[in-house]
Amino acid sequence: MNLRDIKKDIEYVLSAFVEDCSIVAAVNTKAPEDKLAGLMEEAIDLYNELRDKVNGKIEGSKKTYYTELRKEILTRTDALYEKLSETVKSSSEKKKPAARKKSTAKKAE
Repeated sequence: MNLRDIKKDIEYVLSAFVEDCSIVAAVNTKAPEDKLAGLMEEAIDLYNELRDKVNGKIEGSKKTYYTELRKEILTRTDALYEKLSETVKSSSEKKKPAARKKSTAKKAE
């Protein structure tokens, strides 16, 4: 396990999430921009927090610490993706037009 690799993982995973939020905002015009911006801010805060953890002092086994940190990267990013998914689902459910009923009455001739 390499410290440089962990830093790259943090960079890659969270920048991919921010990019995904940007794509959703560009493609899905019905998605609330304030919620997407909030998710991006949350991802940036998580990035800063994880980088601080990587650069901080470690007590005990480094291998165990970095293994747990890698797990945290994935679980917390998965939680962000769940929030993004819920935001997209809620925006698409609200804006669906009501289905029109077909008329069963016969036309008068």
